[in-house]
Amino acid sequence: MSYIVYGAGGHAKVVIDILRARSEKIVGILDDHILVDEWNGLPVFGGTDRLQDIMKQFPESLFIVAIGDNEVRKRISDTLVNAGGQFGNAVHPSAVIAPNVNLGKGTVIMPMAVINSDAVIGEHVIINTSATVDHDCRISDFTHISPGVNIAGAVNIEASVHIGIGAALIQGVTVGRNTVVGAGACVINDLPENVVAVGCPANVINYVRDETTC
Repeated sequence: MSYIVYGAGGHAKVVIDILRARSEKIVGILDDHILVDEWNGLPVFGGTDRLQDIMKQFPESLFIVAIGDNEVRKRISDTLVNAGGQFGNAVHPSAVIAPNVNLGKGTVIMPMAVINSDAVIGEHVIINTSATVDHDCRISDFTHISPGVNIAGAVNIEASVHIGIGAALIQGVTVGRNTVVGAGACVINDLPENVVAVGCPANVINYVRDETTC
């Protein structure tokens, strides 16, 4: 299988490392914001204005959107979908994933991550380095679980959530869509959508605009 990676930042570097660790073929990079011919040892094809040409040249290649920001990742993914693009996953060989886990397309699983039995991971999700997702969790599309996050069993995380580095979520809680959980927070109660929550226990300190409904 061959891949085209959208993105040329720090997150893309790690995604490329994952694909290389799996001996996958990467044919090149798409990015709308860099003006070089080569990046990280790979050819740069240009931006999304080149999509149709690139898809004709590499019709069997799968896309991965290597952008950490949930909103931007969704916008680029929508552009690729509308152009007829297909998505693959990037799962590091050191990740431990139970055989009955359901992984959506376009999802990235970083080194040393653990996903336990009967978890459902949506599309274009990031499970970052050494994060743990326990049994029966539901993590919806375009969510980013940062490094070192620990999520107990049967947690429901709705779409476009960002869980900050080192946060912990106890069993059974729900985090509403588009919510941001701060670094090191302890989530012991449900959180609504479109809020910022920090601290231990996590408390709402602000609200965020939901761009997906605009």
